[in-house]
Amino acid sequence: MKGPRAFAMLAMIVMALVMVHPSEAISCGEFNNMLTPCLSYLRSGAGGSPTKSCCDGARKVQGATRNKADRRTACKCFKSSAPQLKVRPDLAGSLPGKCGVSTTIPINPNVNCDSI
Repeated sequence: MKGPRAFAMLAMIVMALVMVHPSEAISCGEFNNMLTPCLSYLRSGAGGSPTKSCCDGARKVQGATRNKADRRTACKCFKSSAPQLKVRPDLAGSLPGKCGVSTTIPINPNVNCDSI
């Protein structure tokens, strides 16, 4: 099985794997990794505005949270991680605007994430 037949067989296997294992929801680890470059800003407002790498991470979060389940997960991750990481809620709430990112994820420690 060489050449085009081998390629066709490989393509069919890959398609079957993608169909059986659809992309998984965002995890808290992924969410936290995307926003790690923002920690100094989110804790103290260091530099007065978020860095480019921070805003790149915020855009990654935006891209990874396109469905309701992912937005709920991100909301819950923020709620559980923010106090441990000593994130200031006011700075977290201003991050999307400062990075030019539109989000439907409420950035508020008092929000009910199951209601979004």
